[in-house]
Amino acid sequence: MSFKEFCRVLRLESEAISGALKRFESGQDHQKRIESTLALILESTRKNGKILVLGLGKSGKIAAKISATLSSTGTPSVYVHPTEALHGDLGVVGPHDVVIAISHTGNTDEMVDLLPYFEKRSIPVIALTGNASSKLALKSRWVLDCSVTEEACAHNLAPTSSTTLTLAIGDALAIALMQARGFTAEDFARNHPGGSLGRRLQLQVRDLMHAVPQAPMVSADAGVDEILALSTERKLGAVLVGEGSRLDGIITDGDLRRALRMREKFFQLKASEIMTPKPITVLETALAYDALRLMEERESQISVLPVVNCSGMALGILRIHDLVQTF
Repeated sequence: MSFKEFCRVLRLESEAISGALKRFESGQDHQKRIESTLALILESTRKNGKILVLGLGKSGKIAAKISATLSSTGTPSVYVHPTEALHGDLGVVGPHDVVIAISHTGNTDEMVDLLPYFEKRSIPVIALTGNASSKLALKSRWVLDCSVTEEACAHNLAPTSSTTLTLAIGDALAIALMQARGFTAEDFARNHPGGSLGRRLQLQVRDLMHAVPQAPMVSADAGVDEILALSTERKLGAVLVGEGSRLDGIITDGDLRRALRMREKFFQLKASEIMTPKPITVLETALAYDALRLMEERESQISVLPVVNCSGMALGILRIHDLVQTF
């Protein structure tokens, strides 16, 4: 019984988004509203304006998330609580700002009470509401239809389908604005310096590699005794092979295990006979996350990579173990 209810909720909320998409794609009026909304916001931000997103109750939670998404994707935005706005927080409003007002009924008292102030200041209001004939809708520059057939709540009362749809529309606005202004991955990284997302967007291979001489390097003529001693001492899973900064190959722990099949000849082998010549390498300036994908997304996973500069000179070793721990 509970599982059926679980699935029913997901179905209703997905149908709410699908239904809205069909409405938006079905007529030129909807397209005009969305394109005009995007143009208005872009013009506002070009004049150093910001987007004030307002909502109360559950709509307030959605408004805060939409505002955060706008800001993180390059559209300056602030969430404003309507009640607090009526008691002093309207000081945040600037002359080139735009308001996105979220109210499912469109008749929330605190929201309606703010409309004369925005009208007096010539601040355009974009309404995200499920009621096109509401006081909010009638006083707004543009109205984006957030109506749903029914809430996913069994009593058709708790905001569920409507808040999911409103959030999706907010995401769509944010990403469309991001694309319109050419907001790049580098721009995104500057707004996300912390956490795993920040690390993914900013950490380079050079930040996580084990540099030479900590990363052991031997000549092609080095014997197995020397290779084993360095491999055991440094515990990085590999030894680089080359002269000076020239990289000739790499000897991994796996290469050593395979060489053991030579049995009595094992300790007579030279590095050149064990190494993997011309190994796959990674640039020191590459994003560490891209290096992780390079090592993982293969038929046979790579556990260590030689790190080189743009001239192909050996700089160190990158371990998948360190990457996984970081991300």
